Amino acid sequence: MTIDISQHILRLKGQRVNEIELAEDGAKVIVQCSRDARRSAIDPATGKKGSINQHIRRQVNDIPFFGYPCVIEIELAQVFISKGERRIEACPSVDKGCRFTHRFCHLISGLCRHLSILAVSRHLGIRWETVKNIDKAYLMETLPALDPAQLAGLEYIGVDEVARAKGHDYMTVVYDMVGGHLIWVEAGRTAEVFSRFLKQLRPDTAHKIKAVSMDMGPAYQKAVRESLPMADIVFDRFHVMKNYSKAIHNQRRLEFRKADPSGKELMKGTHYLLLKNADKLNEKQSNKLQTLLESNSNLNTLYVLKEQLQALWSAPSFEGMSEQLENWCLIADQSHMLYLKKFAKSLRKHCVGICNYAKHKLTSARIEACNVSIGMIRKRARGIRDTEYFKLKIRQSSIPDNQSMFYLKS
Repeated sequence: MTIDISQHILRLKGQRVNEIELAEDGAKVIVQCSRDARRSAIDPATGKKGSINQHIRRQVNDIPFFGYPCVIEIELAQVFISKGERRIEACPSVDKGCRFTHRFCHLISGLCRHLSILAVSRHLGIRWETVKNIDKAYLMETLPALDPAQLAGLEYIGVDEVARAKGHDYMTVVYDMVGGHLIWVEAGRTAEVFSRFLKQLRPDTAHKIKAVSMDMGPAYQKAVRESLPMADIVFDRFHVMKNYSKAIHNQRRLEFRKADPSGKELMKGTHYLLLKNADKLNEKQSNKLQTLLESNSNLNTLYVLKEQLQALWSAPSFEGMSEQLENWCLIADQSHMLYLKKFAKSLRKHCVGICNYAKHKLTSARIEACNVSIGMIRKRARGIRDTEYFKLKIRQSSIPDNQSMFYLKS
């Protein structure tokens, strides 16, 4: 008994399913098709009708069929255009020169969003380079364009840098801080790169931007001051506290060198205790930290100032925050710790950008959340050598994954 499976179920437009059989070696399912004679022969270059010169058969890979690899043998017309000019008609299910159906490419790209290329390659039995090229081509075709000229209604934006690999090929990423989605990504982390984005914004869009969140690097500051002179620059809390953590780390290392053997023993394993907030410590950690602070006045000063520094972001106004920041710096100046003084000098230099938080309440939480996703892309891939492909994966990470890779839209 035979079973007739409609070509509409198999979604092979322009083809008639003749037979579905298991290959002689039992390794794959073969779907034999013939061209639907009711379909006109269309020249793919001009879109005009032509006569059929001959039929060409091609084999393409499709999604697995009941646990077997699936190969579809399709039949296409060679369209006669003029003497010495013939072209193969286009196939709705397969791109020219590709050996995989559109739905198989959709499946591969969907898997690549959650798995490494190597895992997808092994899972489907396809070469690593082929998987990567299919995913890249599918993303280039399906991802929405990032066109700054089409943006509207921006009030707060955030800019940051990400690396394809540690210390290699940095990129500039820009986010809408209200909507939380990616609005631009480009290779490089210079003022010129960010200026390129800002200059593409429509004048009415650019004038409505109230503030830009960023780290304390000078390149992006320069771009904002030149292209958005009316917008405030906001240095986010995360980077300020990150820099203070470096000061704690350097001072602790200095204290460790000066300590006697018992003092060194006491300081072992306390690095992260100094950086953690008190409410995150358990009883054993709190007791160990308290013993350390009682025995080392410099580390005690650093820890107390850390809590006071965090309180800056609770100030109700720009002026109040500026006053608290200056008082904090005066206390730091009175200490004998070089790293603390250097940090206080940096705070004064970036005082306006830090205190602009009180005006806009703008944080980098959305940026850091997106950076975590980008970090997962790097970790899953164990490094991405293709910068353009990395840009596409960043853009993909900002789009909700709301369509199953296993089912097509009707």
